[in-house]
Amino acid sequence: MWVITVFELNSFRIFEYEDKKEATLALQNFKDTAILSLCA
Repeated sequence: MWVITVFELNSFRIFEYEDKKEATLALQNFKDTAILSLCA
């Protein structure tokens, strides 16, 4: 599972994806600071 963590002013949001390709495409749509992580 791949996770995108989006950091906002005083909080954060987490989005889960099944595969890396899907997560990478989604990551491109975030304008805030975000990171892509692999979760075991």
